[in-house]
Amino acid sequence: MVRRPQLLGDLRGRAGESLLHRVAGPDAHRTRARIHGTPGPRWFPPGSPVRTVHADASMYIGGLAALLLQSLHPTAMAAVAAHSGFRSDPWGRLQRTSTFLAVTSFGTAEDAERAVARVRETHAAIRGRTREGVPYRASDPHLLTWVHVAETECFLRAHQRYGRRPLGPREQDEYVAAMASVARRLGAEDPPVTRAGLTARI
Repeated sequence: MVRRPQLLGDLRGRAGESLLHRVAGPDAHRTRARIHGTPGPRWFPPGSPVRTVHADASMYIGGLAALLLQSLHPTAMAAVAAHSGFRSDPWGRLQRTSTFLAVTSFGTAEDAERAVARVRETHAAIRGRTREGVPYRASDPHLLTWVHVAETECFLRAHQRYGRRPLGPREQDEYVAAMASVARRLGAEDPPVTRAGLTARI
C-alpha cells in the first residue's frame, strides 16, 4: 500500500514536471543542462540574489503577477496585442520569455549577450498605433522600463512571500540592481537600482 506522504510526493513531482514543460517547453531538461552546463563566465555568480530568486518555484507566481501588472499599461498591451503570438501560441510566448530569463540569469555571458541582441532586434521592428491613434514602438525606453519594473517588483514580492529563502534588505537591493543591469542592456531608461527605488517607481 502506498503511503500518503509518498503519494503526495509523487503527485507533487508530476505536477512540477508538467508545469516545467508548459513554461519551459518540451526540451526543458536539455535546455536547462545546456544553459547551466556550458562553460564560461556568467553575468551573475552562484549564490547571487538573481540566481536565488530565479531558481525558486515562486517565480511561477511572480511571472503571472507580472503579466497582470504589465497589462495595466494600455500602450504596452496594444503592442503585445498587435505583434505578439500570445493569442495563438500563449505557451510558446511564455516559453521564450522563460528561456530569456534562464539564459540571462544562469547562462554564459556570451549566450546572455546574444539573447539580449535577439530581443533588441525583434523590438526594433515592432511599431504601430493604438486604436486611439497613439504611436508606439517596442524599443521605447519608457515601455521597456515599465515592463522591467513590473516584473522585478512581482518576482521579488513573490519570492519574499513564498520563496524558500527570502532575501535580506541588502540582498533585495542587489537583486534590483542586477535586474536593472539587464534592463539597461535591453534599452530601458533609468531603471531603479534599490528596493526603495523600485517601490517608489511602482
